[in-house]
Amino acid sequence: MSRRVPRSRAPLALVLGATLTAPLALTAPAAAATGQFTVTALKFTVQAGGRTCTVDADLYRPAGVDRTHPAPAVLATNGFGGSKSDGSTDAIGKAFAQRGYVSLVYSGLGFGKSGCLISLDDPTIDGVAASRLVDFLGGRRAADDGTKADFVTLDAPGDPRVGMVGGSYGGAIQLATAAVDQRLDALVPMITWNDLAYSLDPNNAIDGAGVPGAFKWQWANGFYLIGEGQPLLEPNLDPSRINSLACLHFVTKACDTVRTLNSGRYPAKQTAELLAYARSVSPVSYLNRVKAPTLLVQGQADSLFNLNEATATYKTLKAQGTPAKMIWQSWGHSGGITDPAAGELNLGQGNLETSYVGRRILAWFDRYLGKKNVDTGPAFAYYRDWITDPDGTYATADRVPTPTRTLYLSGDGKLVDNRSKVARGSRSYTNWLVSTSHSESSLYGILGLPDPAPYDTPGTYLGWTSEPLARTTDVVGAPRATLKVVCPKAERTQHSGDAADKLVLFAKLYDVAPDGSKTLVHRLVAPVRVPDVTKSFTVTLPGIVHRYEKGHRLRFVIAASDDAYFGNRGIKPVTVVSAPGDTGVLQLPVID
Repeated sequence: MSRRVPRSRAPLALVLGATLTAPLALTAPAAAATGQFTVTALKFTVQAGGRTCTVDADLYRPAGVDRTHPAPAVLATNGFGGSKSDGSTDAIGKAFAQRGYVSLVYSGLGFGKSGCLISLDDPTIDGVAASRLVDFLGGRRAADDGTKADFVTLDAPGDPRVGMVGGSYGGAIQLATAAVDQRLDALVPMITWNDLAYSLDPNNAIDGAGVPGAFKWQWANGFYLIGEGQPLLEPNLDPSRINSLACLHFVTKACDTVRTLNSGRYPAKQTAELLAYARSVSPVSYLNRVKAPTLLVQGQADSLFNLNEATATYKTLKAQGTPAKMIWQSWGHSGGITDPAAGELNLGQGNLETSYVGRRILAWFDRYLGKKNVDTGPAFAYYRDWITDPDGTYATADRVPTPTRTLYLSGDGKLVDNRSKVARGSRSYTNWLVSTSHSESSLYGILGLPDPAPYDTPGTYLGWTSEPLARTTDVVGAPRATLKVVCPKAERTQHSGDAADKLVLFAKLYDVAPDGSKTLVHRLVAPVRVPDVTKSFTVTLPGIVHRYEKGHRLRFVIAASDDAYFGNRGIKPVTVVSAPGDTGVLQLPVID
Protein backbone atom coordinates (compact mmCIF):
# COMPACT_ATOMS: atom_id res chain seq x y z
CA MET A 1 0.00 0.00 0.00
CA SER A 2 1.23 3.50 -0.73
CA ARG A 3 2.57 5.68 2.04
CA ARG A 4 -0.19 7.94 3.38
CA VAL A 5 0.67 11.61 3.26
CA PRO A 6 0.07 13.36 6.61
CA ARG A 7 -2.86 15.73 6.82
CA SER A 8 -2.08 19.46 6.82
CA ARG A 9 -2.42 21.67 9.87
CA ALA A 10 -1.45 24.82 8.00
CA PRO A 11 -3.62 27.86 7.39
CA LEU A 12 -5.64 28.04 4.18
CA ALA A 13 -2.90 30.20 2.72
CA LEU A 14 -0.43 28.11 0.75
CA VAL A 15 2.48 26.84 2.79
CA LEU A 16 5.38 26.46 0.39
CA GLY A 17 7.56 25.06 3.15
CA ALA A 18 6.29 21.70 2.09
CA THR A 19 6.89 18.51 0.25
CA LEU A 20 8.49 18.14 -3.18
CA THR A 21 11.64 16.05 -4.25
CA ALA A 22 14.68 14.31 -5.84
CA PRO A 23 17.90 15.17 -7.69
CA LEU A 24 18.13 16.45 -11.24
CA ALA A 25 21.26 17.92 -12.80
CA LEU A 26 20.20 21.51 -13.31
CA THR A 27 22.23 24.70 -13.12
CA ALA A 28 22.64 27.42 -10.49
CA PRO A 29 20.29 30.44 -10.32
CA ALA A 30 20.57 33.51 -12.53
CA ALA A 31 22.71 35.71 -10.26
CA ALA A 32 25.50 34.85 -7.88
CA ALA A 33 24.05 34.29 -4.41
CA THR A 34 25.77 35.99 -1.49
CA GLY A 35 22.86 35.23 0.83
CA GLN A 36 22.77 38.88 1.98
CA PHE A 37 19.91 41.25 1.21
CA THR A 38 17.97 44.21 2.56
CA VAL A 39 14.21 44.40 3.07
CA THR A 40 12.26 47.63 2.56
CA ALA A 41 8.54 48.00 3.32
CA LEU A 42 6.73 49.88 0.54
CA LYS A 43 3.21 51.08 -0.22
CA PHE A 44 1.68 51.51 -3.67
CA THR A 45 -1.57 53.38 -4.35
CA VAL A 46 -3.37 51.72 -7.27
CA GLN A 47 -6.72 51.87 -9.04
CA ALA A 48 -8.44 48.48 -9.09
CA GLY A 49 -12.05 47.55 -9.70
CA GLY A 50 -13.18 51.17 -9.59
CA ARG A 51 -11.56 51.72 -6.19
CA THR A 52 -8.40 53.41 -5.00
CA CYS A 53 -6.47 51.18 -2.66
CA THR A 54 -3.05 50.69 -1.13
CA VAL A 55 -0.94 47.62 -1.81
CA ASP A 56 1.38 46.63 1.05
CA ALA A 57 4.69 45.15 -0.16
CA ASP A 58 8.22 44.25 0.86
CA LEU A 59 11.17 44.74 -1.48
CA TYR A 60 14.05 42.27 -1.04
CA ARG A 61 17.23 43.63 -2.62
CA PRO A 62 20.31 41.41 -2.82
CA ALA A 63 23.65 42.86 -1.74
CA GLY A 64 25.64 44.25 -4.66
CA VAL A 65 22.64 44.80 -6.91
CA ASP A 66 22.43 48.40 -8.13
CA ARG A 67 21.96 50.47 -11.29
CA THR A 68 25.25 49.29 -12.76
CA HIS A 69 24.77 45.70 -11.56
CA PRO A 70 21.07 44.98 -12.12
CA ALA A 71 19.36 41.65 -11.50
CA PRO A 72 16.13 39.97 -12.68
CA ALA A 73 13.11 40.18 -10.39
CA VAL A 74 10.63 37.78 -8.82
CA LEU A 75 7.10 38.94 -7.90
CA ALA A 76 4.93 36.97 -5.47
CA THR A 77 1.84 37.24 -3.30
CA ASN A 78 0.04 35.19 -0.67
CA GLY A 79 -2.37 32.30 -0.70
CA PHE A 80 -5.96 32.92 0.37
CA GLY A 81 -6.14 34.25 3.92
CA GLY A 82 -2.44 35.05 4.08
CA SER A 83 -0.36 38.17 3.60
CA LYS A 84 3.15 39.28 2.61
CA SER A 85 4.30 38.41 6.13
CA ASP A 86 3.07 34.83 6.44
CA GLY A 87 5.62 32.05 6.61
CA SER A 88 5.19 30.94 3.00
CA THR A 89 5.08 34.29 1.25
CA ASP A 90 8.03 36.01 2.92
CA ALA A 91 9.96 32.76 2.45
CA ILE A 92 9.73 33.34 -1.30
CA GLY A 93 11.21 36.81 -0.94
CA LYS A 94 14.07 35.56 1.21
CA ALA A 95 14.79 32.45 -0.86
CA PHE A 96 15.13 34.28 -4.16
CA ALA A 97 16.91 37.32 -2.74
CA GLN A 98 19.50 34.94 -1.28
CA ARG A 99 20.02 33.65 -4.81
CA GLY A 100 20.53 37.06 -6.37
CA TYR A 101 17.01 37.96 -7.51
CA VAL A 102 15.28 41.23 -6.65
CA SER A 103 12.09 40.07 -4.92
CA LEU A 104 8.88 42.06 -4.51
CA VAL A 105 6.42 40.31 -2.23
CA TYR A 106 3.02 41.86 -1.53
CA SER A 107 -0.26 41.23 0.25
CA GLY A 108 -3.01 40.51 -2.27
CA LEU A 109 -5.99 42.84 -2.52
CA GLY A 110 -8.17 42.54 0.57
CA PHE A 111 -5.54 40.68 2.61
CA GLY A 112 -3.02 41.78 5.21
CA LYS A 113 -2.70 45.55 5.07
CA SER A 114 -3.59 45.85 1.39
CA GLY A 115 -6.82 47.60 0.49
CA CYS A 116 -9.72 46.87 -1.86
CA LEU A 117 -12.14 43.94 -1.92
CA ILE A 118 -11.36 40.26 -2.44
CA SER A 119 -12.11 39.68 -6.11
CA LEU A 120 -10.88 36.10 -6.63
CA ASP A 121 -7.83 36.98 -8.72
CA ASP A 122 -9.96 38.72 -11.34
CA PRO A 123 -7.54 39.78 -14.12
CA THR A 124 -9.37 43.10 -14.53
CA ILE A 125 -8.83 43.88 -10.82
CA ASP A 126 -6.12 41.78 -9.17
CA GLY A 127 -4.22 41.37 -12.44
CA VAL A 128 -4.27 45.12 -13.10
CA ALA A 129 -3.06 45.84 -9.54
CA ALA A 130 -0.15 43.40 -9.97
CA SER A 131 0.67 45.05 -13.30
CA ARG A 132 1.20 48.34 -11.45
CA LEU A 133 3.89 46.57 -9.41
CA VAL A 134 5.51 45.44 -12.63
CA ASP A 135 5.55 49.14 -13.58
CA PHE A 136 7.57 49.79 -10.40
CA LEU A 137 10.05 47.03 -11.20
CA GLY A 138 10.40 48.46 -14.71
CA GLY A 139 11.14 51.96 -13.42
CA ARG A 140 7.89 53.45 -14.74
CA ARG A 141 6.58 54.46 -11.34
CA ALA A 142 7.79 54.98 -7.77
CA ALA A 143 6.40 53.62 -4.53
CA ASP A 144 4.31 56.06 -2.49
CA ASP A 145 7.41 57.16 -0.54
CA GLY A 146 9.32 57.92 -3.73
CA THR A 147 11.40 54.72 -3.81
CA LYS A 148 12.38 53.73 -7.35
CA ALA A 149 13.68 50.41 -8.65
CA ASP A 150 16.50 51.32 -11.03
CA PHE A 151 18.38 48.09 -10.31
CA VAL A 152 16.20 45.52 -12.12
CA THR A 153 17.36 44.04 -15.43
CA LEU A 154 15.35 45.55 -18.31
CA ASP A 155 14.48 43.95 -21.64
CA ALA A 156 13.31 47.34 -22.91
CA PRO A 157 12.54 50.70 -21.32
CA GLY A 158 9.85 50.08 -18.71
CA ASP A 159 9.98 46.32 -19.33
CA PRO A 160 11.62 44.50 -16.41
CA ARG A 161 12.84 40.95 -16.63
CA VAL A 162 10.47 39.47 -14.07
CA GLY A 163 8.95 36.14 -13.13
CA MET A 164 6.23 35.15 -10.69
CA VAL A 165 6.02 32.21 -8.29
CA GLY A 166 3.54 31.14 -5.62
CA GLY A 167 0.66 28.82 -4.95
CA SER A 168 -3.10 28.53 -4.69
CA TYR A 169 -4.50 32.09 -4.68
CA GLY A 170 -0.91 33.22 -5.28
CA GLY A 171 -0.78 30.91 -8.28
CA ALA A 172 -3.86 32.06 -10.19
CA ILE A 173 -2.79 35.69 -9.84
CA GLN A 174 0.21 34.89 -12.05
CA LEU A 175 -1.98 33.79 -14.94
CA ALA A 176 -4.34 36.72 -14.36
CA THR A 177 -1.44 39.17 -14.45
CA ALA A 178 0.13 37.58 -17.54
CA ALA A 179 -3.22 37.92 -19.32
CA VAL A 180 -3.16 41.72 -18.90
CA ASP A 181 0.61 42.37 -18.92
CA GLN A 182 2.82 40.79 -21.57
CA ARG A 183 5.99 41.92 -19.77
CA LEU A 184 6.06 38.87 -17.51
CA ASP A 185 8.85 36.51 -18.58
CA ALA A 186 8.21 33.35 -16.54
CA LEU A 187 5.47 31.89 -14.32
CA VAL A 188 5.44 29.10 -11.73
CA PRO A 189 1.81 28.68 -10.57
CA MET A 190 1.50 25.99 -7.89
CA ILE A 191 -1.63 24.11 -6.70
CA THR A 192 -4.06 26.53 -8.32
CA TRP A 193 -7.26 26.39 -10.34
CA ASN A 194 -8.23 26.36 -13.99
CA ASP A 195 -11.97 26.91 -13.57
CA LEU A 196 -13.56 27.98 -10.26
CA ALA A 197 -16.93 26.70 -11.49
CA TYR A 198 -15.38 23.22 -11.57
CA SER A 199 -13.35 23.77 -8.40
CA LEU A 200 -16.30 24.74 -6.19
CA ASP A 201 -19.22 23.06 -7.99
CA PRO A 202 -17.69 20.18 -9.96
CA ASN A 203 -19.52 18.10 -12.53
CA ASN A 204 -17.17 15.41 -13.82
CA ALA A 205 -19.51 14.29 -16.59
CA ILE A 206 -17.70 14.91 -19.87
CA ASP A 207 -20.93 15.78 -21.70
CA GLY A 208 -22.20 17.94 -18.83
CA ALA A 209 -21.34 21.36 -20.29
CA GLY A 210 -23.67 23.94 -18.78
CA VAL A 211 -24.97 21.49 -16.17
CA PRO A 212 -23.96 22.49 -12.62
CA GLY A 213 -22.30 19.95 -10.39
CA ALA A 214 -22.30 19.18 -6.68
CA PHE A 215 -21.46 22.09 -4.40
CA LYS A 216 -18.16 21.57 -2.54
CA TRP A 217 -19.63 23.21 0.54
CA GLN A 218 -16.89 22.57 3.09
CA TRP A 219 -14.05 24.09 1.11
CA ALA A 220 -16.12 26.93 -0.33
CA ASN A 221 -17.67 28.05 2.95
CA GLY A 222 -14.35 27.76 4.77
CA PHE A 223 -12.77 30.22 2.36
CA TYR A 224 -15.85 32.43 2.37
CA LEU A 225 -15.77 32.79 6.17
CA ILE A 226 -12.05 33.53 6.15
CA GLY A 227 -12.59 36.20 3.49
CA GLU A 228 -15.53 37.83 5.25
CA GLY A 229 -13.58 37.80 8.51
CA GLN A 230 -10.58 39.69 7.13
CA PRO A 231 -11.46 43.06 8.77
CA LEU A 232 -11.59 41.23 12.10
CA LEU A 233 -8.49 39.11 11.52
CA GLU A 234 -6.56 42.15 10.29
CA PRO A 235 -8.19 45.26 11.88
CA ASN A 236 -8.32 47.95 9.23
CA LEU A 237 -10.56 50.96 8.77
CA ASP A 238 -9.60 51.39 5.12
CA PRO A 239 -12.99 52.00 3.41
CA SER A 240 -11.77 50.40 0.19
CA ARG A 241 -11.85 47.04 2.04
CA ILE A 242 -15.55 47.25 2.91
CA ASN A 243 -18.37 46.48 0.48
CA SER A 244 -21.67 46.32 2.40
CA LEU A 245 -23.29 44.64 5.40
CA ALA A 246 -24.64 41.96 3.07
CA CYS A 247 -21.26 41.29 1.51
CA LEU A 248 -18.58 42.62 3.80
CA HIS A 249 -15.24 41.97 2.18
CA PHE A 250 -15.75 40.31 -1.23
CA VAL A 251 -16.94 41.79 -4.48
CA THR A 252 -20.73 41.40 -4.67
CA LYS A 253 -20.76 38.72 -7.39
CA ALA A 254 -18.55 36.46 -5.30
CA CYS A 255 -20.99 36.65 -2.37
CA ASP A 256 -23.95 36.07 -4.70
CA THR A 257 -22.24 32.97 -6.08
CA VAL A 258 -21.68 31.41 -2.65
CA ARG A 259 -25.24 32.19 -1.57
CA THR A 260 -26.70 30.64 -4.71
CA LEU A 261 -24.63 27.50 -4.23
CA ASN A 262 -25.61 27.27 -0.56
CA SER A 263 -29.30 27.49 -1.49
CA GLY A 264 -29.17 24.00 -3.00
CA ARG A 265 -31.11 25.26 -6.03
CA TYR A 266 -29.99 25.77 -9.63
CA PRO A 267 -32.62 27.91 -11.39
CA ALA A 268 -31.59 28.31 -15.02
CA LYS A 269 -30.93 32.07 -15.18
CA GLN A 270 -29.13 32.33 -11.86
CA THR A 271 -27.09 29.22 -12.58
CA ALA A 272 -25.97 30.49 -15.97
CA GLU A 273 -24.90 33.78 -14.38
CA LEU A 274 -23.13 31.95 -11.57
CA LEU A 275 -21.15 29.74 -13.94
CA ALA A 276 -20.35 32.68 -16.22
CA TYR A 277 -18.99 34.77 -13.34
CA ALA A 278 -16.90 31.95 -11.84
CA ARG A 279 -15.34 31.28 -15.22
CA SER A 280 -14.77 34.95 -16.00
CA VAL A 281 -12.33 35.20 -13.08
CA SER A 282 -10.70 31.85 -13.91
CA PRO A 283 -7.76 31.05 -16.20
CA VAL A 284 -10.07 28.97 -18.41
CA SER A 285 -11.51 32.24 -19.76
CA TYR A 286 -8.27 34.13 -20.43
CA LEU A 287 -5.48 31.59 -21.02
CA ASN A 288 -5.49 32.54 -24.70
CA ARG A 289 -3.82 35.80 -23.63
CA VAL A 290 -1.10 34.12 -21.52
CA LYS A 291 2.17 33.95 -23.45
CA ALA A 292 4.73 33.79 -20.61
CA PRO A 293 6.53 30.43 -20.27
CA THR A 294 4.72 28.53 -17.51
CA LEU A 295 5.87 25.74 -15.19
CA LEU A 296 2.75 24.28 -13.58
CA VAL A 297 3.10 22.44 -10.26
CA GLN A 298 0.00 20.66 -8.94
CA GLY A 299 -0.64 18.49 -5.89
CA GLN A 300 -1.63 14.83 -5.98
CA ALA A 301 -3.23 15.14 -2.53
CA ASP A 302 -5.67 17.94 -3.31
CA SER A 303 -9.46 17.73 -3.19
CA LEU A 304 -9.78 21.50 -3.68
CA PHE A 305 -7.85 21.94 -6.94
CA ASN A 306 -7.17 18.45 -8.27
CA LEU A 307 -4.72 17.37 -10.97
CA ASN A 308 -7.33 17.78 -13.71
CA GLU A 309 -7.20 21.55 -13.21
CA ALA A 310 -3.48 21.85 -13.97
CA THR A 311 -3.83 19.36 -16.82
CA ALA A 312 -6.51 21.49 -18.46
CA THR A 313 -4.34 24.60 -18.16
CA TYR A 314 -1.27 22.74 -19.42
CA LYS A 315 -3.02 21.36 -22.50
CA THR A 316 -4.47 24.75 -23.39
CA LEU A 317 -1.10 26.50 -23.09
CA LYS A 318 0.66 23.81 -25.11
CA ALA A 319 -2.00 23.86 -27.83
CA GLN A 320 -1.63 27.62 -28.32
CA GLY A 321 2.16 27.49 -28.41
CA THR A 322 2.92 28.93 -24.96
CA PRO A 323 6.01 27.18 -23.52
CA ALA A 324 4.70 25.01 -20.69
CA LYS A 325 5.76 22.05 -18.55
CA MET A 326 4.00 20.36 -15.65
CA ILE A 327 4.95 18.60 -12.41
CA TRP A 328 2.58 16.59 -10.23
CA GLN A 329 4.05 16.89 -6.74
CA SER A 330 3.15 14.92 -3.63
CA TRP A 331 1.23 17.54 -1.66
CA GLY A 332 -1.67 19.88 -2.18
CA HIS A 333 -4.36 21.55 -0.11
CA SER A 334 -5.51 18.26 1.38
CA GLY A 335 -2.37 17.26 3.22
CA GLY A 336 1.31 16.59 3.54
CA ILE A 337 2.80 19.95 4.48
CA THR A 338 3.63 19.61 8.14
CA ASP A 339 6.06 16.72 7.81
CA PRO A 340 7.96 17.00 4.49
CA ALA A 341 9.39 13.74 3.19
CA ALA A 342 13.13 13.50 2.79
CA GLY A 343 14.34 15.43 -0.23
CA GLU A 344 11.15 17.43 -0.67
CA LEU A 345 11.17 21.20 -1.21
CA ASN A 346 10.84 23.30 1.92
CA LEU A 347 11.29 26.99 1.17
CA GLY A 348 11.42 27.71 4.90
CA GLN A 349 14.64 25.71 4.87
CA GLY A 350 15.75 27.22 1.57
CA ASN A 351 16.52 23.85 0.01
CA LEU A 352 15.82 24.82 -3.59
CA GLU A 353 19.06 23.31 -4.91
CA THR A 354 18.59 19.99 -3.11
CA SER A 355 14.95 19.27 -3.99
CA TYR A 356 13.56 18.15 -7.34
CA VAL A 357 10.89 20.81 -7.73
CA GLY A 358 13.20 23.46 -6.28
CA ARG A 359 15.80 22.74 -8.95
CA ARG A 360 13.14 22.74 -11.64
CA ILE A 361 11.96 26.19 -10.52
CA LEU A 362 15.52 27.55 -10.44
CA ALA A 363 16.19 26.14 -13.90
CA TRP A 364 12.96 27.70 -15.21
CA PHE A 365 14.02 31.11 -13.96
CA ASP A 366 17.61 30.55 -15.16
CA ARG A 367 16.29 29.91 -18.66
CA TYR A 368 13.73 32.68 -18.90
CA LEU A 369 15.06 35.33 -16.46
CA GLY A 370 18.78 34.61 -16.64
CA LYS A 371 18.60 33.92 -20.40
CA LYS A 372 20.86 30.93 -19.97
CA ASN A 373 20.86 27.90 -22.23
CA VAL A 374 19.88 25.41 -19.53
CA ASP A 375 17.83 22.24 -19.43
CA THR A 376 14.45 22.98 -17.85
CA GLY A 377 13.62 19.30 -17.44
CA PRO A 378 11.04 16.98 -18.98
CA ALA A 379 7.60 17.99 -20.21
CA PHE A 380 5.87 16.04 -17.43
CA ALA A 381 6.98 14.66 -14.07
CA TYR A 382 5.07 12.94 -11.28
CA TYR A 383 5.76 11.93 -7.69
CA ARG A 384 5.70 8.26 -6.66
CA ASP A 385 4.98 7.84 -2.97
CA TRP A 386 5.87 4.15 -3.05
CA ILE A 387 9.55 4.94 -3.71
CA THR A 388 11.55 5.24 -0.48
CA ASP A 389 14.78 6.59 -2.01
CA PRO A 390 14.43 10.42 -2.27
CA ASP A 391 16.64 10.29 -5.36
CA GLY A 392 14.03 8.33 -7.30
CA THR A 393 10.64 9.61 -6.17
CA TYR A 394 9.92 11.43 -9.45
CA ALA A 395 9.33 9.75 -12.78
CA THR A 396 9.08 11.62 -16.07
CA ALA A 397 7.32 11.38 -19.41
CA ASP A 398 6.98 13.39 -22.59
CA ARG A 399 3.20 13.67 -22.17
CA VAL A 400 0.40 13.13 -19.68
CA PRO A 401 -0.72 9.48 -19.79
CA THR A 402 -4.19 8.65 -21.14
CA PRO A 403 -6.35 5.57 -20.43
CA THR A 404 -4.84 2.38 -21.82
CA ARG A 405 -6.63 -0.44 -19.97
CA THR A 406 -10.34 -1.21 -20.00
CA LEU A 407 -12.29 -3.09 -17.33
CA TYR A 408 -15.99 -3.96 -17.43
CA LEU A 409 -18.71 -3.68 -14.78
CA SER A 410 -20.27 -7.12 -14.37
CA GLY A 411 -23.79 -7.70 -13.09
CA ASP A 412 -22.44 -9.78 -10.19
CA GLY A 413 -20.34 -6.92 -8.79
CA LYS A 414 -17.07 -8.00 -10.37
CA LEU A 415 -14.71 -5.81 -12.35
CA VAL A 416 -13.55 -7.99 -15.24
CA ASP A 417 -10.96 -7.61 -17.97
CA ASN A 418 -13.00 -9.00 -20.85
CA ARG A 419 -16.51 -8.22 -22.01
CA SER A 420 -17.26 -11.93 -22.39
CA LYS A 421 -16.82 -12.34 -18.62
CA VAL A 422 -19.64 -9.89 -17.84
CA ALA A 423 -22.53 -11.62 -16.03
CA ARG A 424 -26.08 -10.49 -16.71
CA GLY A 425 -27.70 -8.86 -13.75
CA SER A 426 -29.01 -5.71 -12.14
CA ARG A 427 -28.14 -4.11 -8.83
CA SER A 428 -29.67 -1.12 -7.06
CA TYR A 429 -29.02 1.47 -4.37
CA THR A 430 -30.89 4.46 -3.00
CA ASN A 431 -29.90 7.67 -1.29
CA TRP A 432 -31.06 8.84 2.12
CA LEU A 433 -32.05 12.37 3.02
CA VAL A 434 -28.74 12.65 4.89
CA SER A 435 -25.26 11.91 3.57
CA THR A 436 -24.20 8.26 3.85
CA SER A 437 -20.68 8.33 2.39
CA HIS A 438 -17.53 10.06 3.60
CA SER A 439 -14.37 10.87 1.65
CA GLU A 440 -12.81 13.62 3.74
CA SER A 441 -13.61 16.48 6.07
CA SER A 442 -11.95 19.14 3.96
CA LEU A 443 -11.04 21.51 6.78
CA TYR A 444 -10.20 18.97 9.51
CA GLY A 445 -6.54 18.71 8.57
CA ILE A 446 -6.19 22.47 8.52
CA LEU A 447 -7.75 22.72 11.97
CA GLY A 448 -5.57 19.88 13.30
CA LEU A 449 -8.55 17.57 13.86
CA PRO A 450 -8.58 13.83 13.11
CA ASP A 451 -10.49 12.88 9.97
CA PRO A 452 -12.53 9.64 10.00
CA ALA A 453 -11.57 7.00 7.47
CA PRO A 454 -13.63 7.01 4.26
CA TYR A 455 -16.76 4.86 4.31
CA ASP A 456 -19.94 4.03 2.36
CA THR A 457 -23.17 2.93 4.04
CA PRO A 458 -24.57 -0.39 2.74
CA GLY A 459 -27.52 0.04 0.42
CA THR A 460 -26.46 3.53 -0.67
CA TYR A 461 -23.74 2.62 -3.15
CA LEU A 462 -22.65 0.01 -5.69
CA GLY A 463 -19.14 -1.39 -6.02
CA TRP A 464 -17.31 -3.52 -8.58
CA THR A 465 -14.15 -5.34 -7.48
CA SER A 466 -11.41 -6.94 -9.57
CA GLU A 467 -9.67 -10.23 -8.95
CA PRO A 468 -6.37 -9.94 -7.03
CA LEU A 469 -3.88 -8.31 -9.38
CA ALA A 470 -1.34 -10.69 -10.88
CA ARG A 471 1.26 -7.93 -11.11
CA THR A 472 2.01 -4.53 -9.63
CA THR A 473 -0.03 -1.90 -11.47
CA ASP A 474 0.78 1.81 -11.57
CA VAL A 475 -2.08 4.16 -12.46
CA VAL A 476 -0.93 7.62 -13.55
CA GLY A 477 -3.51 10.04 -14.89
CA ALA A 478 -7.26 10.54 -14.91
CA PRO A 479 -9.37 7.35 -15.10
CA ARG A 480 -12.64 7.40 -17.04
CA ALA A 481 -15.89 5.52 -16.55
CA THR A 482 -18.80 5.22 -18.96
CA LEU A 483 -22.07 4.41 -17.19
CA LYS A 484 -25.76 3.92 -17.85
CA VAL A 485 -28.14 4.03 -14.90
CA VAL A 486 -31.89 3.64 -14.50
CA CYS A 487 -33.62 6.19 -12.27
CA PRO A 488 -37.33 6.75 -13.04
CA LYS A 489 -37.64 9.44 -10.34
CA ALA A 490 -34.86 11.54 -11.86
CA GLU A 491 -36.20 10.90 -15.36
CA ARG A 492 -39.53 12.47 -14.36
CA THR A 493 -37.99 15.54 -12.71
CA GLN A 494 -34.80 16.27 -14.68
CA HIS A 495 -36.54 18.77 -17.00
CA SER A 496 -38.17 20.74 -14.18
CA GLY A 497 -36.17 23.88 -14.96
CA ASP A 498 -34.10 23.48 -11.80
CA ALA A 499 -30.95 21.41 -12.33
CA ALA A 500 -31.09 20.42 -8.64
CA ASP A 501 -33.70 17.84 -9.70
CA LYS A 502 -31.17 15.93 -11.81
CA LEU A 503 -29.54 12.79 -10.43
CA VAL A 504 -26.30 13.20 -8.47
CA LEU A 505 -23.78 10.41 -7.85
CA PHE A 506 -20.13 10.13 -6.81
CA ALA A 507 -17.58 7.91 -8.57
CA LYS A 508 -14.32 6.84 -6.90
CA LEU A 509 -11.54 4.27 -6.80
CA TYR A 510 -10.44 2.16 -3.84
CA ASP A 511 -7.38 0.00 -3.29
CA VAL A 512 -8.39 -3.21 -1.47
CA ALA A 513 -5.57 -5.01 0.36
CA PRO A 514 -5.47 -8.82 0.77
CA ASP A 515 -6.72 -8.41 4.37
CA GLY A 516 -9.81 -6.56 3.10
CA SER A 517 -8.77 -3.09 4.27
CA LYS A 518 -9.64 -0.33 1.80
CA THR A 519 -7.89 2.89 0.81
CA LEU A 520 -9.76 5.61 -1.06
CA VAL A 521 -6.98 6.83 -3.34
CA HIS A 522 -5.98 10.30 -2.07
CA ARG A 523 -9.54 10.59 -0.70
CA LEU A 524 -10.65 11.87 -4.11
CA VAL A 525 -14.14 11.53 -5.57
CA ALA A 526 -15.76 12.56 -8.86
CA PRO A 527 -19.12 14.29 -8.30
CA VAL A 528 -21.52 13.90 -11.23
CA ARG A 529 -24.84 15.58 -11.93
CA VAL A 530 -26.10 13.35 -14.73
CA PRO A 531 -26.99 15.52 -17.75
CA ASP A 532 -29.67 13.13 -19.04
CA VAL A 533 -30.46 10.02 -17.03
CA THR A 534 -31.97 8.32 -20.11
CA LYS A 535 -28.57 8.24 -21.84
CA SER A 536 -25.15 6.81 -21.06
CA PHE A 537 -22.59 9.30 -19.77
CA THR A 538 -18.84 9.38 -19.32
CA VAL A 539 -17.12 10.52 -16.15
CA THR A 540 -13.54 11.78 -15.85
CA LEU A 541 -12.27 10.97 -12.36
CA PRO A 542 -9.65 13.20 -10.70
CA GLY A 543 -6.14 12.40 -11.82
CA ILE A 544 -4.16 10.12 -9.52
CA VAL A 545 -0.72 8.61 -9.16
CA HIS A 546 -1.11 5.31 -7.32
CA ARG A 547 0.53 1.90 -7.20
CA TYR A 548 -1.73 -1.13 -6.79
CA GLU A 549 0.53 -3.79 -5.37
CA LYS A 550 0.42 -7.37 -6.62
CA GLY A 551 -2.35 -9.27 -4.81
CA HIS A 552 -4.40 -6.09 -4.17
CA ARG A 553 -7.75 -5.56 -5.82
CA LEU A 554 -9.11 -2.50 -7.59
CA ARG A 555 -12.59 -1.41 -6.55
CA PHE A 556 -14.77 1.07 -8.48
CA VAL A 557 -17.67 2.59 -6.57
CA ILE A 558 -20.60 4.86 -7.37
CA ALA A 559 -22.20 6.28 -4.23
CA ALA A 560 -25.41 8.21 -3.67
CA SER A 561 -23.77 10.96 -1.60
CA ASP A 562 -20.62 12.40 -0.07
CA ASP A 563 -20.68 14.59 3.04
CA ALA A 564 -18.17 17.08 1.61
CA TYR A 565 -20.70 17.96 -1.13
CA PHE A 566 -24.37 18.77 -1.58
CA GLY A 567 -26.16 15.80 -3.12
CA ASN A 568 -29.56 14.71 -4.39
CA ARG A 569 -32.76 16.59 -3.76
CA GLY A 570 -35.30 13.97 -2.70
CA ILE A 571 -35.02 10.19 -2.78
CA LYS A 572 -33.81 8.83 -6.13
CA PRO A 573 -33.36 5.02 -6.30
CA VAL A 574 -30.82 3.93 -8.93
CA THR A 575 -30.42 0.62 -10.78
CA VAL A 576 -27.46 -0.47 -12.91
CA VAL A 577 -28.08 -3.24 -15.45
CA SER A 578 -25.22 -5.24 -16.95
CA ALA A 579 -25.00 -7.61 -19.93
CA PRO A 580 -22.01 -8.72 -22.03
CA GLY A 581 -23.02 -6.48 -24.92
CA ASP A 582 -24.17 -3.53 -22.83
CA THR A 583 -22.40 -2.64 -19.61
CA GLY A 584 -20.40 0.09 -17.96
CA VAL A 585 -16.67 0.36 -18.54
CA LEU A 586 -13.76 1.71 -16.50
CA GLN A 587 -10.65 2.92 -18.33
CA LEU A 588 -7.36 3.31 -16.48
CA PRO A 589 -4.16 5.11 -17.51
CA VAL A 590 -1.77 2.30 -16.59
CA ILE A 591 2.00 2.76 -16.84
CA ASP A 592 3.70 -0.48 -17.88
